[in-house]
Amino acid sequence: MAEVVSPAGTLPHIPDDLTLAQFVLDAEHVRKPVRKSGAWIVDDQSGRNIELEELRVRTYGLANALSIRYNIQENDVVLIYSPNHVDYLVAIWAAHRLGAAMSGANPLFTVDELVYQINTVKAAVIITHPDSLKVALLSAHAAGVSADRVILFDVEGADAAQRVTVQGMVSQGLASAPHFTERRLAPGEGRTKVAFLNFSSGTTGHPKAVAIPHFAPIANIIQVATHHKVGEDYAAQRFKPGDVCCAVLPLYHIYGLVFNTHYAFFCGMTVVLTAKFNFLEFLKSIIRHRITHLMLVPPQIVLLCKHPAVKDYNFSHVRYVTSGAAPLSREVMEQLVQIFPNADIGQSYGTTESSTVITTCALDKKCDLSGGAGQLLPGIIGRVEKPDGTLADFDEPGELVVKTQSLALGYANNPEATKETFVNGWLRTGDEVKMNRKGEIVVLDRLKEMLKVRGFQVAPAELEGCILNHPDVTDTCVVGIPDDYSGELPLAFVVLRPQAAKRIGEDPSASDEIKASIIKHVADNKVAYKKLAGGVEFIDVIPKNPSGKLLRRVLRAEAREMRTKPKAKL
Repeated sequence: MAEVVSPAGTLPHIPDDLTLAQFVLDAEHVRKPVRKSGAWIVDDQSGRNIELEELRVRTYGLANALSIRYNIQENDVVLIYSPNHVDYLVAIWAAHRLGAAMSGANPLFTVDELVYQINTVKAAVIITHPDSLKVALLSAHAAGVSADRVILFDVEGADAAQRVTVQGMVSQGLASAPHFTERRLAPGEGRTKVAFLNFSSGTTGHPKAVAIPHFAPIANIIQVATHHKVGEDYAAQRFKPGDVCCAVLPLYHIYGLVFNTHYAFFCGMTVVLTAKFNFLEFLKSIIRHRITHLMLVPPQIVLLCKHPAVKDYNFSHVRYVTSGAAPLSREVMEQLVQIFPNADIGQSYGTTESSTVITTCALDKKCDLSGGAGQLLPGIIGRVEKPDGTLADFDEPGELVVKTQSLALGYANNPEATKETFVNGWLRTGDEVKMNRKGEIVVLDRLKEMLKVRGFQVAPAELEGCILNHPDVTDTCVVGIPDDYSGELPLAFVVLRPQAAKRIGEDPSASDEIKASIIKHVADNKVAYKKLAGGVEFIDVIPKNPSGKLLRRVLRAEAREMRTKPKAKL
């Protein structure tokens, strides 16, 4: 098989002298349609509408105050530790106006997890939500960040006494003389100027900071817009001004950050921003706001297919549904058609390292029910490599390797990991796929060791390090087992210390107690999606190769076999 160049269109000019904030808020582009007047963002809970001019004003006010109060400037990092909030994007754009970068953190992180991210990116300030304030303050203290550099998003009813708030900062910035000059990039500088430090789990036990330049998300927005012929006059346009999309995906995740918001703004759409996902409330929101576009992940799709409440709603106004972050089966996709009879339906595929979308549903397919992840976007070249490095044939499995304009710079301060993943301008995705002559792919499995749990990457080595701290454990290996809802669930194979094994020999009921203790130990130290929801299995020895590397594939196969064996009747 030769390298496949996407047949989905030719890319227009991609500006390399703009920040993402300038591209979305200020600039025109040949692909950018004329937006109808109205809201850019709707707060799902309150119904508050925010239009472009208010977003620009609030962005300027916050940027000015960040410069005045904290001297935020070139190459500083603003860390946001919060669920979605109407000012989340304003905070990002304010950082960009100042020449700073943004790093988003999962609001459910524990202190240890957040301290690691603060230290890794060297955060200058932390913007958080009242619900996350306690952990934010403890983490800031542990990382040596002053408590007065922890800023609160404004939430109605929350006690923000004696705390610096975003609204207070905006007011200060607007009431003060200009204290900064907006960053203007030189031609080509957008390709190297870092906009985001998004985290992607590796296999070494700790997530890695993906350094994403401004050019990358701008390129991806234009790639997706070109694929869908945004701005052209044709029947049944997929994305156009006046459309309304949900934004229930977290903005600290690359999917929510680029495709679900910045791309939607570029298309002239209104984004209904939801702070925290609640399925029953989400169903009401689709009706209340007449949402036409749903960008979702597999757990949400599975709920739509299985929850009994769905039958009480008429979703005939929904025109587009896509799922990303993990594969969905053909059977699930067929169920979606029954729920959304008038929608274009398909799957998308992307990575943090590619600043989001690599493939999405082809424009000539109203509903792609194949279980595939769509077609390579315009400007992307793809190939499939077999384990020996040779090219796979069409429809033959192997690792997907791509070249794209939206490529990240690499992993910040991690040259070894960068060399493994970013090779001569190509991205090694670590995903096993099959690809046809049209550049359409089907994702088969993960070749990299990390798991995909509810769309989030989970490093087995990180969980293994935590499990090894349990007093009853002498060795362990974590693998993923398939799950319809979460995609994968972490399962730990554990070798017990002799004393623990002896306790079980004397009292078999101790087995369940030790397993429960190990599961609780991980739950107490890791964010919820990293818990051992697949369970714990005891094993005599962890299989390893001669160099000591864990043979995960052996245990993954064993785990799947265990799950398919019928249980013995008592």
